[in-house]
Formats: sequence, structure tokens, C-alpha cells
Amino acid sequence: MDPAALRGAHVLVAGGGRSGTAVARALARQGALVQLADQRPDAVSSELRELGVQYAGDLREMPQGISLVVTSPGWAPTVPLLADALERGIRVVGEVELAWALRDHSVPWLAITGTNGKTTAVGMLTAILRAGGFSAAEVGNVGPPVIDAVTGDDAAYEIFAVELSSFQLHWAPSVAPAAGALLNIAADHLDWHGSLDAYAADKARIWGRGESLAVCNADDAHVMSLAAQYADADRLLPFTLAEPQPGQLGVAGGWLLDRTRFARDGAERIIETAEVRPTGPHNVANALAAAALARTVGLSAEQIAQGLRDYAPGAHRNVLVVTETAPDGRRIGYVNDSKATNAHATAASLSSYDDVVWIAGGLLKGAVAGDFGGLIEQAAPRLRGVVLIGRDRAVLAEAMRRHAPNVPVIDVPVADHRGMDEAVDAARQLALTAPTSGSVTVLMAPAAASMDMFDDYAQRGDVFARAARRVAEGGS
Repeated sequence: MDPAALRGAHVLVAGGGRSGTAVARALARQGALVQLADQRPDAVSSELRELGVQYAGDLREMPQGISLVVTSPGWAPTVPLLADALERGIRVVGEVELAWALRDHSVPWLAITGTNGKTTAVGMLTAILRAGGFSAAEVGNVGPPVIDAVTGDDAAYEIFAVELSSFQLHWAPSVAPAAGALLNIAADHLDWHGSLDAYAADKARIWGRGESLAVCNADDAHVMSLAAQYADADRLLPFTLAEPQPGQLGVAGGWLLDRTRFARDGAERIIETAEVRPTGPHNVANALAAAALARTVGLSAEQIAQGLRDYAPGAHRNVLVVTETAPDGRRIGYVNDSKATNAHATAASLSSYDDVVWIAGGLLKGAVAGDFGGLIEQAAPRLRGVVLIGRDRAVLAEAMRRHAPNVPVIDVPVADHRGMDEAVDAARQLALTAPTSGSVTVLMAPAAASMDMFDDYAQRGDVFARAARRVAEGGS
């Protein structure tokens, strides 16, 4: 995309959310003639109107004269308006593609994607970059729109840590970051992408058609298969939770160990795994990916270690909310992992604890009972009970009957916020009576989206945290 060609071009922005508003503003400042399509007339703010942006209405077909469509990332190619544009041969791109076209070419992008862990890994990477002295911005899927960081009045960053979803990557065919990391692949958003293969191919765009240094998870066979197809073999930087081979980052003797070409003397310790926060093997993997990306811009092991120590984990990601001591002396910890919205993320969360009462359920995005078989069978020896909430809880109940029939299951049918209160009450009772003399973790890792009962995963996590504090501090 030639930025000069935007001046005078008739551009339609599809969707007026945070991303669409930022795109419309940037396009208008480039001299484009911008229309914005959205269900809400007030999506065109007074600021946008002053820039000349016009409200196009809630469209299903393309207006005449449009030469480019910039879509919000959540809009699938099957949305009638976008399908009409594609059928007519009109180019459709996303906010990230526009940001790439308008970027300062001297400012590198380090990008991260994956089914799970990308927000944590980007947060770690940003902390590492800042520890290394960079003026770094954390942008993308969570954080400010990339287009704002690239074109804003205060855009004076030296490097971008960019989190990219599969939706964003689908609409960003030209993006080629200096280095990109693919953390993992598991079935997700198949209703949007149409198939696992299509979803995985969009994720693989993080490697910029082979132009980028490719950080990849050597423990994930699907990721490595994609690396063989889409990445340049000479530009691979694999990471593993096992002891690393030459050319890899991994774990040895309780330390993150670098054996890539960036390591001093061929092998260099970075930080002890016990210092990585949040806890859990999946977060050690996130730290390895962030470390690999940081190595590509010249940061030392000491700078990486300091950044990982500086990193403050975000809310709703495997966070211990409160702990209570029961009358018999057992400790009950209440952990909020509301960000675990699919089976893959939830399996990683469950693997972090020994004796668990699991709160799960919500919107399963088309998943069926069989999709949870591996997760439940793996976790069953450590499950002391399960409490199910949300619209699709019957699917999880069936999965429990098939794969862990001896684990107690409590069904909470309440379909609003009160359901979480009841779930935490029930989970506490299961924790109090669990056959263990040690500690028990009440883990809210839903394996599902939240919009049936809550505005988003953050609200779900907040409601859980309030309920957990209530029972832990009041005992009821």
C-alpha cells in the first residue's frame, strides 16, 4: 500500500470501535475521503466529523466509488459487506496493515501471536525492552491500536512490541516484523476462520512470508510444521521447555538457557525459572519467547533477566486473589484465570496446581464435549471437584461424564452475575471437603468466552475476585 495513494482516495472503514475510530482518524489526516460503516450513527464522533469523516450507515453492500476498505479485526470475510467488497475486487485490509504502510521504517516491530499466552509474552517483552533502554510501546490486540502508536502526535518510540490476533493477521498480508514469535497453535475461532488449517495459516503470517526472524515453539508439533512451510530455516529461533539443543533457548538445571548464536560462549544462563511470574510452565515458555525476541535486537542476558523481574503480570491471568485457612488447617487459594477462554489455555492453567476445584463454563464458540477429553483426562487425577456455569455448561458436563466420571460436578444454572457468587460458594464447599490434607486451589479458568453472563473476561474475573474475597474473609 502506497501512503501517497491515500490522498483523495475514497476509503470505507468497516466498524467504528476503538480500532475503526483510530483508522478513520489516521486516514482523514492522510487526506483520504473517509466513510465509516457501523450500526451506530454516533460511531462518527465530533472529532471525526471535523476531520471530514462521513457516516455511511449500517451497510450490507459496498457504496459506489470505494477503492479501499479498512475493516475492524473482528469482522470475518463472510460478513456481507466485506464479502461484497471482495467479490467486486475491492481491496480489504485491517488496521495493522494500514499501520505497517504508514510506519517509520527505522522503528522495528517485534510481534507475537499464538492461541494462548500472547498478552503475557508481549508484556514480558515490553518490560525487557525497557530494561534494555529502549523507548518501547506495547500495542496491538490488547493495548493501544497500532495505528495510533505509529501516526500519533507523540509517536516517538524506538521499538514496538506488537500483539497480533489471528483476525488481525488475516487482514495484514504485507506485515513483516523484524522478528515474530508463534507461541502455540490449538483449535480456536474456527467459526471465524472456517477451519484449523486456515486459522493456522493466518497465525503463520507473523513470520512475514519468510522475511522475519522466526521464533517458534519447538515443543508444539503444529507450530514446527508451520515453521517448515512458512519460515526460512536459516532464520529460525526455536525455544523449548526441555534442555535446549544448539541453536535453541530452553530450560536446564532450573534456569532459562540460551544456546543460540546470540549467547556468549555458546551457552548462557538468563534467569532462574523460579523467578518467572506468573508461575507455570506455560509462562516459562512465554518468557523464553520474549527472551528470544529480545536477543534479536541485541539485548544481553542481564537485561532480559532484569526485564522479567520488572514485569508485573496483568489481571485475570493466573492471579492468586486471596488465600484462606480452613478450620482443619488446610489452605484454600482462589486463582483468577478468566483469560483462559479455550481448552488449550485452561489445560496449561490446570497443570500449574496439584489439588484443584475447577470453575468452568460460558460460551464455548462451537466446541463440543470431545474437544475437552484430553484436558479433562490429563487433569482428572488432580481435580477435587468441578463447578459449571454459563450457557454451554452442559457440554462440559457431558465431557466430565465421559472422561472423569468419579469427579464431583456441581451445576449452577443462574445466568447472570449471581451465578459466579453461587459457583464460588459451591467451589469452597468442595475445597473444604476434598480428600487432601494439604492446600487446595479454587481455579476459575473457564475454557469459554464470557459474553453470556458478563461484558467481557475482565468483568468475569472481577466478579470472581469479589466473590472469592467474600468467602475467604467472611467464610460464607
